[in-house]
Amino acid sequence: MDNTKMEEISMIIIANAGEARGLAFQALRAVRDDSDYDKAKEYIEKANEYSIIAHKAQTDLLIAGANGENIDVDVLLVHSQDHLMTAMLAIELITEMIEFYKK
Repeated sequence: MDNTKMEEISMIIIANAGEARGLAFQALRAVRDDSDYDKAKEYIEKANEYSIIAHKAQTDLLIAGANGENIDVDVLLVHSQDHLMTAMLAIELITEMIEFYKK
């Protein structure tokens, strides 16, 4: 896979994971500041949508590698993976934190 394509995939992951993480924290603030559980649910649902886009880009990359395509791992790709994992963890933990606020 050429460098341009790898950069494009990395940026798709970074951009969508960043949106997902940001929305997850907006959900937490909606509950913490305003007790707005409906808005928080909307934010989490949207965060999951962005996370799925980022995860699909990652999965496509893994499939390409499994099919024998040469995947050069560079700092940008590693950075994108860090963003994705952080976003996924934020969504999961914040969803649990919102449940604590409900009680």
